[in-house]
Amino acid sequence: MTEKRKRQSLTGKVVSAKMDKTVVVRVTRKVKHPLYKKYIKIFKKYFAHIGTIEPKMGDIVRISSIRPISKKKRWQVSEIIREAKIIG
Repeated sequence: MTEKRKRQSLTGKVVSAKMDKTVVVRVTRKVKHPLYKKYIKIFKKYFAHIGTIEPKMGDIVRISSIRPISKKKRWQVSEIIREAKIIG
C-alpha cells in the first residue's frame, strides 16, 4: 500500500525569481519540423513552488509535478542541477 508513484519531471532554466515562494522555469524541447525535417526549439514556461530549496535566476533546476497549489502552480522545484555563473 505504501507504493510510491513516479512523478513527471522536467528540466529547465529559472527566468524569474521575483515572486514569493514561486519561480518561473523555462523548459526547452527540440521537435522535428513535419515538412522541413529540421529540429526547432519549443519553449514553455512553468510556475514552480519553492520549498526548502532557494534557486536564483539563471539556475538550471529539475521540477516535478504535484497537486495544484494555485491557479497556475502545479510544479515544485525538486533540485538545483547547476547554479548560475556570477560575473563580477
